[in-house]
Amino acid sequence: QVTLVESGGGPVQAGGSLRLSCVSSGYIYSSACVGWFRRAPGKERERVAVIYTAGSTTDYHDSVKGRFTISQDAAKNTVYLQMDNLKPEDTAMYYCASGFCRGSWSLRDDTVYLNWGQGTQVTVSS
Repeated sequence: QVTLVESGGGPVQAGGSLRLSCVSSGYIYSSACVGWFRRAPGKERERVAVIYTAGSTTDYHDSVKGRFTISQDAAKNTVYLQMDNLKPEDTAMYYCASGFCRGSWSLRDDTVYLNWGQGTQVTVSS
Protein backbone atom coordinates (compact mmCIF):
# COMPACT_ATOMS: atom_id res chain seq x y z
CA GLN A 1 0.00 0.00 0.00
CA VAL A 2 1.22 3.46 -0.88
CA THR A 3 0.30 6.58 1.07
CA LEU A 4 0.90 10.02 -0.39
CA VAL A 5 0.72 13.17 1.71
CA GLU A 6 0.82 16.60 0.11
CA SER A 7 1.68 19.89 1.77
CA GLY A 8 2.66 23.41 0.86
CA GLY A 9 -0.49 24.85 -0.66
CA GLY A 10 -2.13 28.06 0.42
CA PRO A 11 -3.08 31.55 -0.70
CA VAL A 12 -0.61 33.59 -2.72
CA GLN A 13 -0.71 36.70 -4.86
CA ALA A 14 -0.18 36.59 -8.59
CA GLY A 15 3.51 36.53 -9.40
CA GLY A 16 4.33 34.77 -6.16
CA SER A 17 5.75 31.32 -5.50
CA LEU A 18 4.84 28.17 -3.63
CA ARG A 19 6.54 24.82 -3.20
CA LEU A 20 4.40 21.73 -2.87
CA SER A 21 5.74 18.56 -1.29
CA CYS A 22 4.55 14.99 -1.70
CA VAL A 23 5.87 12.42 0.75
CA SER A 24 5.39 8.76 -0.12
CA SER A 25 5.27 6.05 2.52
CA GLY A 26 4.45 2.38 2.63
CA TYR A 27 5.45 0.41 -0.47
CA ILE A 28 8.21 2.12 -2.45
CA TYR A 29 8.35 1.31 -6.17
CA SER A 30 11.69 0.44 -7.73
CA SER A 31 10.74 2.82 -10.51
CA ALA A 32 7.71 5.04 -10.56
CA CYS A 33 5.89 7.81 -12.28
CA VAL A 34 5.07 10.47 -9.72
CA GLY A 35 3.36 13.69 -10.45
CA TRP A 36 1.07 16.54 -9.73
CA PHE A 37 -2.41 16.91 -11.07
CA ARG A 38 -4.88 19.70 -10.46
CA ARG A 39 -8.58 20.25 -10.65
CA ALA A 40 -10.18 23.66 -10.68
CA PRO A 41 -13.91 24.15 -10.00
CA GLY A 42 -15.93 23.33 -13.08
CA LYS A 43 -12.91 22.06 -15.00
CA GLU A 44 -11.47 18.66 -15.79
CA ARG A 45 -8.43 17.32 -14.04
CA GLU A 46 -5.10 18.28 -15.60
CA ARG A 47 -1.75 16.55 -15.42
CA VAL A 48 0.53 19.41 -14.39
CA ALA A 49 4.01 17.95 -13.96
CA VAL A 50 5.32 14.42 -13.67
CA ILE A 51 8.66 12.74 -13.09
CA TYR A 52 10.01 9.27 -13.79
CA THR A 53 11.86 8.50 -10.58
CA ALA A 54 14.34 5.98 -12.01
CA GLY A 55 15.76 8.42 -14.54
CA SER A 56 14.40 11.83 -13.51
CA THR A 57 12.77 12.43 -16.87
CA THR A 58 10.08 15.08 -16.51
CA ASP A 59 7.05 16.24 -18.44
CA TYR A 60 4.98 19.40 -18.03
CA HIS A 61 1.65 20.77 -19.10
CA ASP A 62 2.18 23.52 -21.66
CA SER A 63 0.57 26.11 -19.40
CA VAL A 64 3.20 25.70 -16.67
CA LYS A 65 6.37 25.22 -18.71
CA GLY A 66 9.02 27.69 -17.64
CA ARG A 67 7.17 28.46 -14.39
CA PHE A 68 6.89 25.13 -12.55
CA THR A 69 9.68 22.68 -11.75
CA ILE A 70 9.21 19.13 -10.49
CA SER A 71 12.04 17.44 -8.63
CA GLN A 72 12.65 14.55 -6.28
CA ASP A 73 14.63 13.69 -3.18
CA ALA A 74 14.86 9.91 -3.34
CA ALA A 75 16.38 9.64 0.13
CA LYS A 76 13.27 11.30 1.56
CA ASN A 77 10.77 9.63 -0.80
CA THR A 78 9.59 13.12 -1.61
CA VAL A 79 8.64 14.86 -4.82
CA TYR A 80 8.44 18.63 -4.99
CA LEU A 81 6.67 21.07 -7.24
CA GLN A 82 8.23 24.50 -7.27
CA MET A 83 5.69 26.95 -8.64
CA ASP A 84 6.91 30.40 -9.64
CA ASN A 85 5.20 33.33 -11.29
CA LEU A 86 1.84 31.98 -10.24
CA LYS A 87 -1.26 33.14 -12.08
CA PRO A 88 -4.91 33.24 -10.99
CA GLU A 89 -5.63 30.45 -13.47
CA ASP A 90 -3.32 28.19 -11.44
CA THR A 91 -5.91 28.21 -8.66
CA ALA A 92 -6.97 24.62 -8.05
CA MET A 93 -6.75 21.65 -5.76
CA TYR A 94 -3.41 20.01 -6.41
CA TYR A 95 -3.05 16.25 -6.02
CA CYS A 96 0.02 14.08 -5.89
CA ALA A 97 -0.24 10.74 -7.66
CA SER A 98 2.07 7.80 -8.26
CA GLY A 99 2.27 4.42 -9.88
CA PHE A 100 4.71 1.82 -11.10
CA CYS A 101 6.31 2.68 -14.45
CA ARG A 102 8.66 0.59 -16.52
CA GLY A 103 9.95 3.63 -18.32
CA SER A 104 9.56 7.33 -18.90
CA TRP A 105 7.31 6.63 -21.88
CA SER A 106 4.50 6.08 -19.38
CA LEU A 107 4.62 9.57 -17.94
CA ARG A 108 1.68 10.74 -20.06
CA ASP A 109 -0.37 7.60 -19.46
CA ASP A 110 -2.80 8.65 -16.74
CA THR A 111 -3.82 5.04 -16.10
CA VAL A 112 -0.50 4.31 -14.35
CA TYR A 113 -1.28 6.76 -11.53
CA LEU A 114 -3.04 4.44 -9.11
CA ASN A 115 -2.16 6.08 -5.80
CA TRP A 116 -3.50 9.49 -4.88
CA GLY A 117 -3.09 11.94 -2.04
CA GLN A 118 -5.83 14.01 -0.45
CA GLY A 119 -4.82 17.20 -2.18
CA THR A 120 -3.66 20.65 -1.19
CA GLN A 121 -5.42 23.84 -2.20
CA VAL A 122 -3.58 26.56 -4.11
CA THR A 123 -5.35 29.89 -4.44
CA VAL A 124 -3.79 32.67 -6.50
CA SER A 125 -5.29 36.13 -6.20
CA SER A 126 -4.86 38.90 -8.75
